[in-house]
Amino acid sequence: MSVGTDSSFVFGRNEPASHVIVHVSDPHFLAGHAYLGGRYDVETNFARTLEAISAVHPHPSAIVITGDLTDLGEPEAYRRLRAAVEPVAEQLRAPIVWVAGNHDERPALRAGLLDLEPSEQPVTSVHDLGGLRLIALDTSVPGWHHGDLDEAQLGWLSEVLATPAPLGTLLAMHHPPIPSHLPLFDILELRHQDELAEVIRDTDVRGILAGHLHYSSNGMFAGVPVSVASATCYTMNVARPAADVNGMDAAQAFQLVHVYRDTITHTVVPVTDAETGDTFSAAWLESMSRLTPEERLEAFSRKSPR
Repeated sequence: MSVGTDSSFVFGRNEPASHVIVHVSDPHFLAGHAYLGGRYDVETNFARTLEAISAVHPHPSAIVITGDLTDLGEPEAYRRLRAAVEPVAEQLRAPIVWVAGNHDERPALRAGLLDLEPSEQPVTSVHDLGGLRLIALDTSVPGWHHGDLDEAQLGWLSEVLATPAPLGTLLAMHHPPIPSHLPLFDILELRHQDELAEVIRDTDVRGILAGHLHYSSNGMFAGVPVSVASATCYTMNVARPAADVNGMDAAQAFQLVHVYRDTITHTVVPVTDAETGDTFSAAWLESMSRLTPEERLEAFSRKSPR
């Protein structure tokens, strides 16, 4: 028996995760606590998300926010977002990885979140998380909502990936390099995907974290798993026909990314106040930890006779 990085007991074949990353996307902050579209209270929704993040893990390896940090690129919106996230990140002792999205404006983002000179240069970064490398790419296109990666950024990425990291690499980007079943997102998809695939294929890239879709999704790209986190502001109601999907103020979520030696898991964490049972408590786990593996199987795995 061992204790994992999130203070949970591990009773199975896998060792505890070496890293746990909080993957958040699409807060769409606005200046003056304005409602998005006059309907969505994005700031309050994000505050509830931060409360859930604080409760779910005591010390994540990083908090990664994959774009559309603001809705209009307003300097005040970036200041408000930073003021909301930084105290939580400091409490959890977790670095923040800011990723640019199509609703962001590079000059205001660089000045407001990174304390850099405002410019239209791509917002990219490389983070060493105890041997696990995380690379933030900038798929935003100034003046447009579709995504793209130019030759310069792809060349930079190729140079970085030329040296493998001890525990591999994760890419964080806004526009996901996988299809969406919603026709509207085809218009705003990531361009030059073939070129990106050529850069990352057969490298140490183990996963891609993305946003943009406002619903959770996953797929494969160039042999690499892609995980799309839902939005914190509003989500797409994918229970409707694909041609009739629209936003709803419900089902907000983020993801917990657990990095193991041989695999990476992505757990969708709903931000909800739903009543929850208390069957599997800390006391229950403690009682299981005192049993042998055979006794645990007998106590929890064996079905009751009919």
